[in-house]
Amino acid sequence: PEDKLIEYVAELKFDGLAMSLRYEQGALVQAATRGDGESGEDVTANIRTIGQIPLRLQVTSHLPVPDVLEVRGEVYMRRDDFEALNERQRQRIAAGEKGEKTFVNPRNAAAGAVRQLDPAIAAQRPLSFYAYGLGVVQGWPLPPTHSALLDALATLGLPVCEHRAVVLGASGLAEFHQRMAALRDALPFDIDGVVYKVNSLALQQRLGFVSREPRWAVAHKYPASV
Repeated sequence: PEDKLIEYVAELKFDGLAMSLRYEQGALVQAATRGDGESGEDVTANIRTIGQIPLRLQVTSHLPVPDVLEVRGEVYMRRDDFEALNERQRQRIAAGEKGEKTFVNPRNAAAGAVRQLDPAIAAQRPLSFYAYGLGVVQGWPLPPTHSALLDALATLGLPVCEHRAVVLGASGLAEFHQRMAALRDALPFDIDGVVYKVNSLALQQRLGFVSREPRWAVAHKYPASV
């Protein structure tokens, strides 16, 4: 029956670089690539150059400032920004500047910019960010669902993708998958699939993890774009 169907959040799977932002008392103190899931590279200076990422979380009357909030998300490059970057690179190459090259795709360009040793160069690369989850949380009340969590992240001033939906059961997931497949080429950024997550955080906790992989989330990839 309908009332037995599990509620899921369906989101886009961004084709970028997984990133962890650590806020303490509302201030961004560290940004690190997710690496092997345990440790990654400290790229704080470069991430501070991304205008979309707040250096300080927005405070509202109904959302207290967390003692610690580790925000997980994806750094990516929009397609139009990628084309403009490559056009600038071509001009530099034509002008005879040494060591310049064009980039293969937005993901490589974003990853290269994030790992730049010089933040001034990273600042010239047009990077964007979407938040999609949390790691360590201290001194902050978690909402009961993942969808409410995404709304809370947006209230704190973090960019959250609007292409997400709360759906019921497998048919709801399939419908979202088809709808996003039809929209895929019109999006301003690359995706390689969609992600389904159990909406209830209590149920997520009960389901747990298997060797770092959550039992409550699954990625559904699209065939590679030609």
